[in-house]
Amino acid sequence: MTHSTHSDVVQRQFGEQANAYLSSAVHAQGSEFALLQAELAGRGDARLLDLGCGAGHVSFQVAPLVGQVVAYDLSQSMLDVVASAARERGLNNIVTERGGAERLPFDDGAFDFVFSRYSAHHWSDLGLALREVRRVLKPGGVAAFVDVMSPGTPLLDTYLQSVELLRDTSHVRDYSAAEWLRQVSDAGLHVRCHSRQRLRLEFASWVERMRTPEPLRVAVRQVQQAMGEEVRQYYQIAEDGSFSTDVLVLFAER
Repeated sequence: MTHSTHSDVVQRQFGEQANAYLSSAVHAQGSEFALLQAELAGRGDARLLDLGCGAGHVSFQVAPLVGQVVAYDLSQSMLDVVASAARERGLNNIVTERGGAERLPFDDGAFDFVFSRYSAHHWSDLGLALREVRRVLKPGGVAAFVDVMSPGTPLLDTYLQSVELLRDTSHVRDYSAAEWLRQVSDAGLHVRCHSRQRLRLEFASWVERMRTPEPLRVAVRQVQQAMGEEVRQYYQIAEDGSFSTDVLVLFAER
């Protein structure tokens, strides 16, 4: 039997799905983009790290506002999609680099901003990654994180982690707001503000985007149908399996 590391699983999961993420409405749209762009007002000279860039949606949104964007991801397939799309859009200040969040190949104080959107739940060690974020930020630099958030209560948390892992075996954890605040503080960053949003996920596209095998799709639906009314109401689970979940938007400073 061949044993894969978590890094191998992440790369396998996302390698064939890169183009699907580029065209994904969930990833290409979001009110948080306006918040990220507002943070960059008047910072045309800034250098920004898009950490866990995926198909590059953050990079594309912020590139016209800063001097350089480094799109950084573990999946080379994702980075190839980002580079191609950046060329097509004339965004010549986007460069790509491959690696994991827990060990960043950049000098101390290399960036004015580090933004990360829908990536942290794949990181094998959130605390280590956040310490790396602090290291590569300049003094006074700003980090912003956007990710699916656990409600924090055991019942709702167990359900969320279960369906996330069935849908995507590279999933590690959706953290609660309290977990985020503690880990960010422990990493030496200072939380400036955080807020909660709701995100509606259409079931068919949610599983298709990850090419979830049919037996695991069935398992997700069985879990949904077996849960109590508290879970079904909180996540607004529909007859077709579509549901709503919480998203955290957090800004921190070094």
